Amino acid sequence: MRYLSKLAIGLLLALMALPAFAAVADLPQHLPQDKAIGFQPPATEVARQIEVFHNLWLMPIITGIVVLVTLLMAYIFIRFNRKANPVPARFSHNTTLEVVWTVIPVLILLLLALPSFRLLYLQDVIPESDLTVKAIGSQWYWDYEYTDPAGDPDKTVSYSSILLEKEEALAAGKPWLLAVDNPMVVPAGKVVRVVVTAADVLHAFAVPAFGVKIDAVPGRLNEIWFKVDEPGIYYGQCSELCGSRHAYMPIEVHVLPPAEYDAWFAKTQIEYASFNTMNGAKLASAQ
Repeated sequence: MRYLSKLAIGLLLALMALPAFAAVADLPQHLPQDKAIGFQPPATEVARQIEVFHNLWLMPIITGIVVLVTLLMAYIFIRFNRKANPVPARFSHNTTLEVVWTVIPVLILLLLALPSFRLLYLQDVIPESDLTVKAIGSQWYWDYEYTDPAGDPDKTVSYSSILLEKEEALAAGKPWLLAVDNPMVVPAGKVVRVVVTAADVLHAFAVPAFGVKIDAVPGRLNEIWFKVDEPGIYYGQCSELCGSRHAYMPIEVHVLPPAEYDAWFAKTQIEYASFNTMNGAKLASAQ
């Protein structure tokens, strides 16, 4: 009887995943590309601003510094080697040169400060959210908890998101090491607030296309946000070395049109409530 009870609970847990898969069968997948250079195509305003800051501010300045330093070093090697300059000059410093190489870095930092502070503000200040999801990192999977919008604690939904085996991922047309059995599901065009923590060791919740990455710390709540306009399937991974199976802790996010998300959430609430009711009855009868 105990074996049958475990089997029934396992089947119900598997059924809880069906709404997510059924609802997103036709969604486009946004995947990292092999041998690609640069960022993944941005799916949120934060990710777009990160790409702009990197491509239009940081890279030109860094490239200019590298070129300038390389030319200066080449000039020094040619002009001041022992053969070309057998009698070295005897001076300790040059005040003008020292002022210049102190002021120029300060000006560069001031130039980068304004766009970087604006980007940090955009990332850290969470607008009024339409949905809050709690992501809990464990060795080595994620738990997601959804609170009922009406505030009913009995309709809170939570489930685990575990890596699919290679055969299962390929059969579903998904990338191995990124696909999971129960993905996070969120609505498109809505502000999603993600509260992140961990149950055991340090983890990190990161989805490159969203421009989000934050540590999951045991005993502490961190939070991030994103707003994805285009429905689709997006992937991320734990980005903190969290143990021997760190590489097998992916994040899969399904972004649905709002109406489809509402239908998924309502159906999942019903199935989750049914599972809790049956499980509670079994526990009561066992006592």
